Amino acid sequence: MPQVHLDEETVERLDALRVDDEEYDEIVSELIGIYEAEELTLFRGSDIE
Repeated sequence: MPQVHLDEETVERLDALRVDDEEYDEIVSELIGIYEAEELTLFRGSDIE
C-alpha cells in the first residue's frame, strides 16, 4: 500500500471526521467515494441540454 505523508492540519481535520476510532483509510475511502459521486453527478449534469 502506498504511503502518504499528511501535514498536521490535515490529520486534525481527519481526526474531526473519525467516528468510533475508525481507521484513516476508512475515512479516506469514504471521502474518495463522495468525491467520485459528486464528480460523476457534475459530469452527467453538464451533458443535459
